[in-house]
Amino acid sequence: MSDAFSLAGKRFLVTGGTRGIGRAIALRFAHAGATVIANYAHNEEAAQSLAAEAGATGAPVELCRADLTSQEGKKRVLDAVGTTPLSGLVHCAATGVHRRFEDLTLRHWDFTLALNLRAFFDLVQALLPMFGQGSSIVALSSEGAVHAFPQYALVGASKGGLEALCRHLAVELAPRNIRVNVLSPGSILTEAWDAFPDKEIRLHDAISRSPRGQLTTLEEVAWAAQFLCSAASAGVNGHTLVVDGGLRVRG
Repeated sequence: MSDAFSLAGKRFLVTGGTRGIGRAIALRFAHAGATVIANYAHNEEAAQSLAAEAGATGAPVELCRADLTSQEGKKRVLDAVGTTPLSGLVHCAATGVHRRFEDLTLRHWDFTLALNLRAFFDLVQALLPMFGQGSSIVALSSEGAVHAFPQYALVGASKGGLEALCRHLAVELAPRNIRVNVLSPGSILTEAWDAFPDKEIRLHDAISRSPRGQLTTLEEVAWAAQFLCSAASAGVNGHTLVVDGGLRVRG
C-alpha cells in the first residue's frame, strides 16, 4: 500500500467506536498504525471485546466511556484526548426513533438530534484547538439523508443536517488545514437493523436494488474512512463519499 494511505503516527477519536461501523473503523485505523481512542456510551461488553480483539492483533485501542449528549460526557472525551494533538475525528455515534411521523413527539426530535447532530457540532467546536495541521474530520451519514424511507423522518432529518453542517465546516476550517467530509454507507447488516420491525423486508429491498446484488460490508466502509483520513485524500474536502456498491445510482 502506498505511504499516502498510511495512518502511522496519527491519532484519532472515533465516536461510537465499539460497535458496528465505528468498531470496524477503529480496528482498521489501529491496524494502519494509528493511535485510536474509541468512544462509547453504555455497552461495556462491546467495548471490552473491541479492546481484546485489538490488543490480540498488536494494535491496541484506547477506550473512553462518555455520553456525548451531556457536558459531563464531553469533558470525559476532552480528558481522554488530553494535550496530545489529534489527527482527526470520525463521528459514528448515532441514535434515532423509528416511528410514523404522526406518532413522533418533540421529545423524540430532541433525543435524536442531540446525538446525531448537536453532539457533533459541540465536539468539533471543543476539539478545534486539538486538531493539528492536515487533520481530517469525517461524519457518518446514511442514505436516509437524501432518500425517504418509512419511519425514518427523524434520523433522515438529523443526517441531512449533519451533511449540511459538514459542507459549511469544510469551508470555514479549510484555512486551518482541516478537511471535513461525510461518509455515507449503503445498507450494512449490523445490530442497528434490529430497530426496524420489518427488518427482513428492508434488507431484501436493499439487496434487490443493489447493482451487485449484495449489501455493503463493514470492511468497505472502514477502508473508505481510512482514505478520507489519510494523505491520499488531501484534495478531498466538503464531499459526501457514498459507499454502497452503486445502489444510489438507481435511485
